[in-house]
Amino acid sequence: MRDRLAAANRERSVTRRAFLGISLASGAALLAGRSNVILGADRSISVNMATNPTFILGGDFTVNRLGFGAMRVTGKGIWGWPPDRQNALKVLRRAVELGVNLIDTADSYGPDVSESLIAEALYPYPKGLLIATKGGLTRPGPGRWVPNCRPEHLKQAAEGSLKRLRLERIDLYQLHTVDPKVPIEESAGALKQMQQAGKIRHIGLSNVDKKEIDRARKIVPIVSVQNRYNIEDRESEDVLVYCEKEKLGFLPWFPIGGGTGFKPENPLNVAAKAHGASVVQVALAWLLERSPVMLPIPGTSSVPHLEQNVAAAKLKLTPGEWKAIDALAG
Repeated sequence: MRDRLAAANRERSVTRRAFLGISLASGAALLAGRSNVILGADRSISVNMATNPTFILGGDFTVNRLGFGAMRVTGKGIWGWPPDRQNALKVLRRAVELGVNLIDTADSYGPDVSESLIAEALYPYPKGLLIATKGGLTRPGPGRWVPNCRPEHLKQAAEGSLKRLRLERIDLYQLHTVDPKVPIEESAGALKQMQQAGKIRHIGLSNVDKKEIDRARKIVPIVSVQNRYNIEDRESEDVLVYCEKEKLGFLPWFPIGGGTGFKPENPLNVAAKAHGASVVQVALAWLLERSPVMLPIPGTSSVPHLEQNVAAAKLKLTPGEWKAIDALAG
């Protein structure tokens, strides 16, 4: 069992790295209007459209369900500073102006750059803003993502995030991955100690399966899970269902998807035309209506694209449109 979990973890790490290249290419294609190149899926589900605009995370923090992922405000390849620092600051400030109150980041984005820019743009933070960050992936060089979830590293990483974000306590700290060299119980235990010390408010997990969630929850309360999920990729469908049952927030990374290709008049395009919206907006609307615990965190380095993404929260698909898009799962 341990070997299988380790293999799964290594595969997740590769998938996370592959995302960096895939998302840049598919996102550019989407925003350029080449909607026929995106999205697919591997299973269908019964329609149960969620309508709640907010979600209560951890029982005490109300967030608008469409958040912002701050990975893209860094340099090319999620490495170093952005080419236009002032533009990155504008994007972050505009997100809050538009009503976003859940911003997701990580110490590995840059590394350290995303967190530093968030503080530069938004500190002192407006009331009700939840900044969720992550630790457990290190960046020895561009394009490299290496797990390190040893307790001593996680404690150091959390302390570093506190300093960069200028916080006394992080409202949501997430284990960025599962390290095949470290039992998840040890990693969760380190975060529990930080929570008991008042440095962390809530704890989440990222890139995990159901068994790993259960193991971590035996050590410390878990309020959220962040796995890859979109219309095309529903490998974490069982984890999403688990989160629904347990009332855990589910933050889908790579929420737009991309790469398979459909005929021009596929249900995504049809719905986009009917609503005068973009395919990206339709894909985000589908996610929001998929589950009441779904908290998409699309990222961008462009203010216009940010505004389009946030507007997707107001787009309401008809039951027929939603089911037609869902049927793309095949």
